[in-house]
Amino acid sequence: MSGAGLLSRGTVVALLACTAALVFSPAVFAQEAAAADAGPVWHLAASAIGLGMIVIGAALGIGRFAAAAAESIARQPNAAAQITGAVNLPLFLLEGVAILAEVFVLLIVLL
Repeated sequence: MSGAGLLSRGTVVALLACTAALVFSPAVFAQEAAAADAGPVWHLAASAIGLGMIVIGAALGIGRFAAAAAESIARQPNAAAQITGAVNLPLFLLEGVAILAEVFVLLIVLL
């Protein structure tokens, strides 16, 4: 991947969604019980938007990794094993970050 930075766009989006969920979650949990019951439940809408952003970011990142790997294998078919091995670890890490972010969002909704 020539000219690629340290993090792909999907990874950055997923990290921003995780950061936003962690930054804004104390404000959701700091409400009193009576005040939380009286007002709207904005944390549910924000969690749904955050979950959508996480899934979209992870899909973009995984798509870019897969496209770059397919292009690299098409250019050098005899190096397919090395390319596949080098692409697998970042793909697994990206999926792990997305799954953790989804768990955090679900914890916000359920707790």
